[in-house]
Amino acid sequence: MNLEEIGGEIRRFRRARGLTQMQLATAAHVTRTTLNQLENGLLKDLGIRKVQAILDQVGLVLRVADASVEPKSIDFLRLASTSASVSFKDALTERELLRVLLTGKVPSERRPHIRLLLEEAPRSLVEGLARQVAGWTRPGRVEKNLDKIAADIGVADTASKWWKRNS
Repeated sequence: MNLEEIGGEIRRFRRARGLTQMQLATAAHVTRTTLNQLENGLLKDLGIRKVQAILDQVGLVLRVADASVEPKSIDFLRLASTSASVSFKDALTERELLRVLLTGKVPSERRPHIRLLLEEAPRSLVEGLARQVAGWTRPGRVEKNLDKIAADIGVADTASKWWKRNS
């Protein structure tokens, strides 16, 4: 996980706890500008003590893992549906998310969930989700559908292009 992804998770957990940037920044003893830049992926570097202070305030922990050990298979569909539902009373199910990705059509009651996912989820989550779901359809279909979905809900310039930056 890189600093940009950590910032995205901090924003997601801060919002889920109903905190403003100013409240979190004050509690973690950092400036609001620093927190804003971290959440928006604009910081190139931030000291570990500052990152840890912010994580502590939102209930997250930073773990160190052996990079030579391959992680267990990650269920990106489950993680994405959970992430997309964190701020809503009614959860977006894995089945609903799969249907959206395979058809490119978002039911009106799920548009806020999909918008949240595309705007706030870490890039690695959306990339992993696209790779996982791609196995259920022809090559390039999921990416094309994500482009269509992002354009339909007005976030075309954000998350839908993530996987293309690394291509």
